[in-house]
Amino acid sequence: MADAAEGGAMRRGRNETEEERADRMWQELIQEVRVAQMGVQILFGFLLTVVFTEKYDDLSGTDQTIYLVTVVLGACATGALIGPVSLHRLVSGRLVKPQAVQLASRLTLLGLVLLLATTTSSLLLILRVATHDGFVPYLVAGVVAWYLLCWFVLPLWTRHRYTSR
Repeated sequence: MADAAEGGAMRRGRNETEEERADRMWQELIQEVRVAQMGVQILFGFLLTVVFTEKYDDLSGTDQTIYLVTVVLGACATGALIGPVSLHRLVSGRLVKPQAVQLASRLTLLGLVLLLATTTSSLLLILRVATHDGFVPYLVAGVVAWYLLCWFVLPLWTRHRYTSR
């Protein structure tokens, strides 16, 4: 049931202290990060092996450049998505959990953007190597649009539609 707040307005949400809210938000964030970390680590691990295959030497200069950019993006995504764990470990017990949750949330969002870029460039490279058709950029753009819809547009629409903040 909603509590009466200042000015007679109804208050929505949980009745929790700032620390309790930070604890809950941290647990939720860590679960989200685990899912994203798994994806980026599998993709990044695969990318690291490509340079050691015979096929790598057969890639055009453009494809090798796309590969190098993809590896760097994967490394950056990995760093951003592992960052919240390191942040928590280094500030644990310092009474800054609300601030740490906010920073970890930003790192996670950055990691998702970098994962999107890594996935996009990986898909571009794979499709360029697998097929030399001119439709590859359009197919990649379609997949990127799908990711943007699933990862950002629908969540932001939901936030806008169902919350007052």
